[in-house]
Amino acid sequence: MAIQVIGVSGLPLIQKGDDLPALICGRVTLEDGDILTIASSVYSKAKGFTRELSAITPGADAVRIAEKTKEDPRFVQAVLDSSTDILLEYPFILSEVPSGHIGVRAGVDHSNIEDGRVIVLPPDPMAAAAEIRDAIRRIVGKDVRVIITDTCGRSFRRGQTGIAIGWAGMTAINDYRGDTDLFGHVLQITEEAVVDEIAAFANFVMGESHQGVPAVVFRNCKAWKGHDAVYFTPEEDIIRAALAKNKKD
Repeated sequence: MAIQVIGVSGLPLIQKGDDLPALICGRVTLEDGDILTIASSVYSKAKGFTRELSAITPGADAVRIAEKTKEDPRFVQAVLDSSTDILLEYPFILSEVPSGHIGVRAGVDHSNIEDGRVIVLPPDPMAAAAEIRDAIRRIVGKDVRVIITDTCGRSFRRGQTGIAIGWAGMTAINDYRGDTDLFGHVLQITEEAVVDEIAAFANFVMGESHQGVPAVVFRNCKAWKGHDAVYFTPEEDIIRAALAKNKKD
């Protein structure tokens, strides 16, 4: 399997109201079966999911946490507003957002945007991916798969990597359970997070600073079968349980 990876370059700085699918389709020729990965930041900017820090009044919790993290209390309030649960307050805010994703500072970002403004994650990234997929089908008549990506740290390891926060046209997990390995052993626990693997390589192509490549196309990726239960339930998540116990102690 030879996979082709195509960075979509030449896109303008995205502003609220821009037709992101049309801009992408105007700069790359898409084919049926392609996987289009898009940075959540540009989707959010196109949809207006941004906030002016000057319009945010921090509450008592934001002021208290900001004193510990040494961050702007208005920024911390934006994080709290985007969160459904706070798992950790210090040395950084680790929180859950409405989609079920858990990340540092709820994915609120003040990079690649003008001073005094922050970008927040799409409130429904699965719907965002489906919307992009439908728009591309309408514009160029191609059936593509779509992944909305974000950058996230990892437990026990230094550095950030791309992960999928929304996807359409595929399942998140390639479920190998019940299959056999090269020696005929039945696989019992192997569930491959394919959308995250693709998002991670997309992030490598996009870069983390001034590269200006917010979308990447993967061509000739195989199809797979599985499921979308990429997030552990609270009962399954031993890290979340440990954090909760630590808060009580």
